[in-house]
Amino acid sequence: MSDPALNPESTETPTQRTRRLVGKSLRRRHRSEWLFRAYGICAVLLGLSFVGFLFSSIISTGWTIFQQSYIQLDIEYSADVVNPDGSDDPEVIGNGDYAALIKAAMRRQFPDVEGRSDLRSLYGLASSGGQFELRERVMADPGLIGRTETLWLLADDRVDLLMKGKIDRSMAEDARGLSDQELGWIDRLVAEGRLAKRFNRGFFTHGDSREPEQAGVWGAVVGTFLTLAVTLLLSFPIGVAAAVYLEEFSVKNRITDFIEVNINNLAAVPSIVFGLLGLAVFIQLFGLPRSAPLVGGLVLTLMTLPTIIIASRAALKGVPPSIREAALGMGASEVQTVVHHVLPLAMPGMLTGAIIGMARALGESAPLLMIGMVAFIADVPHGLTDPSTVLPVQVYLWADSPERAFLERTSGAILVLLGFLLIMNATAVILRQKFERRW
Repeated sequence: MSDPALNPESTETPTQRTRRLVGKSLRRRHRSEWLFRAYGICAVLLGLSFVGFLFSSIISTGWTIFQQSYIQLDIEYSADVVNPDGSDDPEVIGNGDYAALIKAAMRRQFPDVEGRSDLRSLYGLASSGGQFELRERVMADPGLIGRTETLWLLADDRVDLLMKGKIDRSMAEDARGLSDQELGWIDRLVAEGRLAKRFNRGFFTHGDSREPEQAGVWGAVVGTFLTLAVTLLLSFPIGVAAAVYLEEFSVKNRITDFIEVNINNLAAVPSIVFGLLGLAVFIQLFGLPRSAPLVGGLVLTLMTLPTIIIASRAALKGVPPSIREAALGMGASEVQTVVHHVLPLAMPGMLTGAIIGMARALGESAPLLMIGMVAFIADVPHGLTDPSTVLPVQVYLWADSPERAFLERTSGAILVLLGFLLIMNATAVILRQKFERRW
C-alpha cells in the first residue's frame, strides 16, 4: 500500500487532477509556442544577416565607382595636328590625331623621359578615351585650334586602381601591373596636384567600352527602359483583359479550368524557356532583329503575363459582391458594372501586381541572353529596333571580363539595378497604400 506523502496524486480530487493535467498541457504548449517563435526569429535574423552581408559586399566593392582618377594636362591644339591643310573642313578636323596632342602634353610634363619603351609607358598613364573628348571639344568649337587649354582627362584604369588603394605597392612589380618607374611618375603627378579623384560622371553618361575607365551604364539603362516600356505596354492591358474575362464573364467549364491551370503552371516555368520560345518565334519565325528592345520586351511580356493575370484576378476577387449587386440592381449591364465599378476598385491591386511582375522582369537575364542581348553594345540605343543591352546582362558581361577594374564596374551596375528595383517596389507599396480600400 503506497504512502500518500510519497504519492500525492493518489489523494487528488478529480478537479485537482484536471487542473494539474491542464496546467501541464498549457506549459507544454507555451514551451512549443516559445520554441516556434524563437525558430522564426532566428530564421529572420539569419536571412537578414545573409542579405546584410550581400549588400555590404556589393557596396564595399562598388561605392568607389562614384569617383574616377583624372590627370590634368596642358593640351596645345596644334593646327599641324588637328587641321593640317588649314581648310577648316569638319571631316578633316574630325580625323585629326588627337592622341598625339595628349602624348605631346605628357612629354612636356615629363621632359626627362626618353626612349621608346619609357615613352610608351608614360603615355599609358592616360586613358585612350581622352582623344575622343578632345575631338568632341574641337568639333564643337573649332576656335580652340591654335590655343592651349588645361583639361582634366581620364587616367588609365591601373592608375585609378592605385589611387583607390586597390593595388598594393608592396607587391612584386610584375604582379601589381605598374612598374616602379610608373609609380614614380604617378607620385610626381599627385605631388604637383595634377592627378586626383573626381566625380565619375562618365559612368552614368557613357555606354559600354572595352576599356574599364571608359565603361558606363547609360546604354544599359536606356536599353532597360525601352525593353520594360514594351513589356508594360503589352503585358498590362493583355493581362488585365484576360483576368477580367476569366473572372467576370467566362463560363466555368473544362476549357476555362484548363486555361487557369496552365496560367498557374506558366508562372512557375523557368525564365530561360521563354527565351527559347522568343528565339524560335520572334527571331527565327518572324525575323525580328536580335538584341533589340522590341524582341526583349516581347519575351519579357510572355514571362510576366501569368504573374499579372494571377494578381489581377486576385484583385477582382477582392471587390465585394455587393458592389456588383448594387450596380446590377440600378440597371447597369454586366459590362458597365465591370468597367465603371469593379475595375476601378480593383485597379490598385492590379497595378501592384504589374509593378511586381515588371520588377521580376527587370532582374531577368537568362531569356535575354537567348535572344542575343549578350553582344557587346558600345552605342546608346535610340529606338526599339537598335541593338542594345540591359542592366542584368551588362552585369553578366562585366563580371566575365578579366580586367580587375571591371569588378568595380560590376558592383556599381548592381547598385544601379538595385536602385531601380527599390524604386519599383516602393512605387508598388505607395500605390497600394494610397488607393487600396479595405472592406
